[in-house]
Amino acid sequence: FNLQLEGEKGNQEEGVCPPGGLGLILHEAAATGAMEAIEEERTVDDCGVVVAPPNGGMNELLDVGQEDNMQGQMEEFLGPQAQYNEEEEERKYYRRKRLGVIKNVVASSFGAMIVYGVYMGLLQMQLILHYDMTYREVKYSNLGLEDIDRKMLMGINVTPIIGFLYTPVLIRFLGTKWMMFLASGIYALFVSTNYWERYYTLVPSAVAIGVAIVPLWASLGNYITRMAQQYYEYANYREEHVQEQKKLPKGACHNYIIVFQSLFYVIFNLSFVFAELPMRLVLHHHLHENKHILANVKICGAAISGVIPGFNTTVLTNLPRSMLLIQVESVLMGFAFLSMIIFLVLCGPAYRPTEEIDLRSIGWGNIFQLPFKHLRDYRLRLLCPFFIYSGFEVIFAVSGFSLSYGVCILGLKSLWLLIVVYGLSSSVFSLLSLCLLRLPRWLALIGGAVVHGVLLVVLMVLSVKPSSPDQLGPLLVITALWGLGSALNKTGIS
Repeated sequence: FNLQLEGEKGNQEEGVCPPGGLGLILHEAAATGAMEAIEEERTVDDCGVVVAPPNGGMNELLDVGQEDNMQGQMEEFLGPQAQYNEEEEERKYYRRKRLGVIKNVVASSFGAMIVYGVYMGLLQMQLILHYDMTYREVKYSNLGLEDIDRKMLMGINVTPIIGFLYTPVLIRFLGTKWMMFLASGIYALFVSTNYWERYYTLVPSAVAIGVAIVPLWASLGNYITRMAQQYYEYANYREEHVQEQKKLPKGACHNYIIVFQSLFYVIFNLSFVFAELPMRLVLHHHLHENKHILANVKICGAAISGVIPGFNTTVLTNLPRSMLLIQVESVLMGFAFLSMIIFLVLCGPAYRPTEEIDLRSIGWGNIFQLPFKHLRDYRLRLLCPFFIYSGFEVIFAVSGFSLSYGVCILGLKSLWLLIVVYGLSSSVFSLLSLCLLRLPRWLALIGGAVVHGVLLVVLMVLSVKPSSPDQLGPLLVITALWGLGSALNKTGIS
């Protein structure tokens, strides 16, 4: 444009007028700009939405071949994969489900083991401390708590008698998993009340323990059984009755119940071992020697009932520091909370949501009548004596036998060793219940009864003297065999 102006200027100087002149050139430039503006306006429709520009100019179009290639890649990505094996993926899915069931069984077993280990360890430590006359005078002289142990044990042992009346209602209202969680929380509450030992803290917490014992064991047994049923469903997911969620055939999951109950008791019986840690690590160094504790003891064995006659009322060389006892209780409290977390986080639900809805549709009256309806089964009525005996034989092992024979013969410092041997033998011999996969199930009950019967006869005729450390070997053998009978009895009932 500048060159054109310079040319026109030169022509004017020479007296020559160009065709159209400068006005024509400016008119052509304006027309060109207007056409470009019109072309840009065509790229916007009447609604103000930008549309694809027409061919030509600065517009770019996708290549047709490139578009077809992109469409093919999209179909390949969204379509069925050539390497995808539906049966293999289904098999992997149900294998993960089965591993999840095993995780639930192991977690619930460890949770129960920790709960009872904490409970029995704290109770044993408190009973030994409260037996010592010096400790009672220093601790309880102004509080009037001399008979607190008797009232606590009464609350723990008497309350479960009526447990069958409310247990189905609690489990129906809370669910199996949440009942285990709540019961473990009550055990944690029992531990916490020992920070402030008063009648209004210890006795109510002991009664709460008695209230929670039956629901805890009922929910644990139901949970293990439900896990066995779920494992059967995940292992036989191709079966028609499993896919349609029909009732399982009779006896279909019995083998899984036997295996899971055996695994549960292998882990749970270790609670006797861990319960002795406070005794061994804390109180052991504060106990008197045998010559002081057993100085006035004249007889041992079957002739004793209750407290050992002549047993010294001062068993502690010096009183443990209050801060030390608080630290021990804090550690036990931490493990009690750990068991609650295990039940809450690691244990999966016992029922599917649809099954929970079906359970909640059962009326409260029918739920309350369930224990009595179950007793219509003659097999449960025949097992009732075994239920009662199962509780008493454990009490005899950890109190009667341990005191009348173990403490009386070996001394108080050897009590922890007897309980540890009993717990280990019960845990190991619980694996014998796996033989029920091939043998009749009543053999475990009969075998446990025979073992205990023979041992009771031996203990009745056994003549021993107080403070006889050379009798350690025979007593450990008897303890291990009693653990064998306990393992057979409990796994057989389950």
